[in-house]
Amino acid sequence: MELILQMMSYPFIVRAFIVGILVSLCAALLGVSLVLKQYSMIGDGLSHVSYGALSIAVACGIAPLKLSIPVVIAAAFILLRMNENGVMKSDAAIAAMSASALAIGVTVTSFTTGMTTDVCSYMFGSILAMSQEDVVLSVILSVVVLVLFIFCYHNIFAVTFDESFARATGVKVSFYNTMISVLTAVTIVLGMQMMGAMLISSLVIFPALSSMRLFKSFKGVMLSSGILAVVCFCTGIIVSYSYSTPAGASVVLANLCIFIIFLVLQKLKILIKPM
Repeated sequence: MELILQMMSYPFIVRAFIVGILVSLCAALLGVSLVLKQYSMIGDGLSHVSYGALSIAVACGIAPLKLSIPVVIAAAFILLRMNENGVMKSDAAIAAMSASALAIGVTVTSFTTGMTTDVCSYMFGSILAMSQEDVVLSVILSVVVLVLFIFCYHNIFAVTFDESFARATGVKVSFYNTMISVLTAVTIVLGMQMMGAMLISSLVIFPALSSMRLFKSFKGVMLSSGILAVVCFCTGIIVSYSYSTPAGASVVLANLCIFIIFLVLQKLKILIKPM
């Protein structure tokens, strides 16, 4: 408790906890649908697109979030349309867009500012990167993401498991697929400042994968993913503060540890069940 109180005496850590918990929760909930739809690598692809947009924003002196959010939303929309229209398979489209955006970002950076602290923080994450304005914008957008997800929960469930049946029952499948992609894009951009382009996709993938080891119902996996995401984020930040390790990497390692524990528990459950 003394350690927690000591951490909370630093405004930048308070900001990190507020934004990190909200973004982790958003990423975990969306991640369940993305993993089940075999679209989990979209997080990695959009993070690279975000890095390219952020590099251009830093080079032009534009507020990073104000440029990157619309760019990443557009990228998510394009990826979805390419997959739906059969232009390119989702994994190939994500790989192509990811590599292209990363190359653009690195090239723009090399010609302008060079690998400054600002650019590196977006690449690898830094809890010092968030300003008060970023926190306010992140909180507002995170709450919007959560409210939309909860409000559209039943339709998202239908679209996740059986698009054909959902379409037959009158659900606007294309609209909800687009909404999931847009919400994911917003979440990725908001989480990049702390996690970095290289690690942000872990917030989307790990909680869902861990929860699926022990829970079988959609609601069970959702609730477990949300709880695990928040616990792992808080644990990672505390470890980062205590041992001076990178915050983003600490959060990912916390998620990895939980995944391994849940995997072991799943194996034990399988072995014990026949007995």
